[in-house]
Amino acid sequence: MKKLLFLLLLVASCGVKKQNNNPVFSGWYADPEGIVFDDQYWIFPTYSAPYDEQVFLDAFSSPDLVNWTKHERIIDTAEVKWAKRAMWAPSIIEKDDKYYLFFGANDIQSDEELGGIGVAVSDTPGGPYKDLLGKPLIDKFHNRAQPIDQFVFHDQDGQYYLIYGGWKHCNIAKLNDDFTGFVPYEDGTIFKEITPKGYVEGPFMFIRDGKYYFMWSEGGWTGPDYSVAYAIADSPMGPFKRIDKILQQDPEIATGAGHHSVIKVPNEDTYYIVYHRRPLTETDGNSRETCIDIMEFDENGHILPVKITNEGVEAHDLGE
Repeated sequence: MKKLLFLLLLVASCGVKKQNNNPVFSGWYADPEGIVFDDQYWIFPTYSAPYDEQVFLDAFSSPDLVNWTKHERIIDTAEVKWAKRAMWAPSIIEKDDKYYLFFGANDIQSDEELGGIGVAVSDTPGGPYKDLLGKPLIDKFHNRAQPIDQFVFHDQDGQYYLIYGGWKHCNIAKLNDDFTGFVPYEDGTIFKEITPKGYVEGPFMFIRDGKYYFMWSEGGWTGPDYSVAYAIADSPMGPFKRIDKILQQDPEIATGAGHHSVIKVPNEDTYYIVYHRRPLTETDGNSRETCIDIMEFDENGHILPVKITNEGVEAHDLGE
């Protein structure tokens, strides 16, 4: 007995036990947008369920990427009168001490249906959020892009863009100062298509070393081939030439790894990829969990293939 106790203590002291931080929180959640506000990490995901049950959004906050607090029903269809179902893929930005949450709703299939991309506002990241317009911000198909999967991008010159699109088409549009509409480009158009080869949905953009990294999801969201690829350009307008796939399934870990976002730690060259995937034990398309793994670059600035793990990432306290 003494020998067994000694061995157990030895194992514990040597740190042999591995961390198991993926998924980062319990429940079926997908399409996660990760972001930093003040000294907190935040994740805004889709509640992954049948479309008619997707009538609200939750959010999660953490001081260290490991310990998460759930903020329930930060917005729902009771507040957004025009939204009936399929509230998903939230994107959030802070501007002038207000928090603007962009979301898709109703999964419209034509210009004749009510729905599309909406925007809500709150004084705090955890809500509650109020519908800003009382109607969708985008409710039509422009350049054949379904109005879903919105991402708000803040450029270095101060301009805010909305990048969005499903059905294998992606648009970029210049938001006006109060996010109630758009500013036309010099040629008078509002929606510019920037679709790269292989694009399906789930756009995301960030800047590193003066270069614009554009990322997106490929494959079918219910299948094992769901994945993430990327391109690099000198402008948010592109042109974006596909470089490679960097996130995909690992048949020993999980399938359907996609629809991601990226968290950059302030004042560090440290990047995390936040994404959803499907456990090997699950076959239901909505059985998706949110995970975080490290994302790294080579000496040329290319993104290295991400290794999806069950361990996830170690605690990284923003307050340090």
